Amino acid sequence: MTIPTLTAEPVCPGAVGGSATTATASTLNPATRYLASTRSFDSIPAASWDALVAANPWATRFSGWAFQRAWWDAYGANAHDGTVVVLPVDESGVPLPGSEPIGIVPLMHRHAVEPSDLTDHSRLRQAADAEMTAVLPSATSIFFGASYHADYATLLAAPGDVDPVAEAVAAHFAGPGGPDWDVVDLRRLRCGDPAADALAAAFGRREQAGGWTLNLEREDVCPVVTLPDGGDFDDFLATLGGKERHEIRRKVRRAEASGPILLTRSTDPLADLPAFIELHQKRWGAEGLFPETPGGAMSRVFFRRLFELLGPDGPLVLSFLAVGDRRIGAGVHLEDGPSLLYYNAGLDPEARELSPGVLMVASYVRAALAGGFRRMDFLRGDEPYKYEWGARDEPIQRLLVRRRVG
Repeated sequence: MTIPTLTAEPVCPGAVGGSATTATASTLNPATRYLASTRSFDSIPAASWDALVAANPWATRFSGWAFQRAWWDAYGANAHDGTVVVLPVDESGVPLPGSEPIGIVPLMHRHAVEPSDLTDHSRLRQAADAEMTAVLPSATSIFFGASYHADYATLLAAPGDVDPVAEAVAAHFAGPGGPDWDVVDLRRLRCGDPAADALAAAFGRREQAGGWTLNLEREDVCPVVTLPDGGDFDDFLATLGGKERHEIRRKVRRAEASGPILLTRSTDPLADLPAFIELHQKRWGAEGLFPETPGGAMSRVFFRRLFELLGPDGPLVLSFLAVGDRRIGAGVHLEDGPSLLYYNAGLDPEARELSPGVLMVASYVRAALAGGFRRMDFLRGDEPYKYEWGARDEPIQRLLVRRRVG
């Protein structure tokens, strides 16, 4: 039976147990058969991968080939590649000559909990108060690729092809030649993304025959600020409450008395990455991404590979915050269409009197406005500071299919 876990609070706004789907005509020939199969990530050309990312308006930078490649290069020892590709096939199940994938699903498999998770920082984070279905630590679990460090995930397919891709994927996991699994645990699905409904429907059609249990439940929220079109920082502040507006202006003015506030993009992020790591660790210490542990070493590889693959002028940007001649913070963000994704930051705790957190966000809001962005996405987590900037929650959801309930 399909179970919407949170009955008091729907998974997505306006939905009961699911999100709204807008039907789109398929680009596919209805007489053609489609088959999903497991293929190594390494075997898929970046161009083919990113063509399907570009075809799906719900895909973000987290789904891009470079982000996934960097994740496997850094954290591949923690999981096994389970990437699924969907191809048109003949009646014998043989791919049609010269056919290209109509869908790719970035997947990995591992035990829900591994002995190395504590030192590798490789457990999936979720909202502290989320009422989510527990899974046995020993369960062989299927996750979206890069789930530990990606804030959004989806199927890679054109909008009209999402349903047949989801159907082929569910058939792949139900079939005798499919992967070995106890749970399919697909997280980071955005509310409104048709992939969530398509996957739930496809797995649901096999639920009774397979003896499975399917849950669709809220995982977390991503607070997002909507920026005024063509406005400046004062126009933005006017959208906030009086108390928040007063506090931001007061703290900015106090800092300006010590020197100009500047958020400067790095022109050589690879060379400047150690400085970012130092500031991040000064703020977070053992709880940060880069402690002197195996997990910290993996995080260093991950960020280095991201900048190597995306390039100094790419969508991943490293910036430093200074007041006068004093560097007090650093941030990493992704530029993704109309959205600026605020991915990570480090602040100097010794600069507490300058309110570096407020200055950092204020500087990012100014930069987003100047760059013509319409959204500043704080990504996962409901930390209180995000709402002081007028952020509104955009939930993300989890699709859980349990073959062996426990």
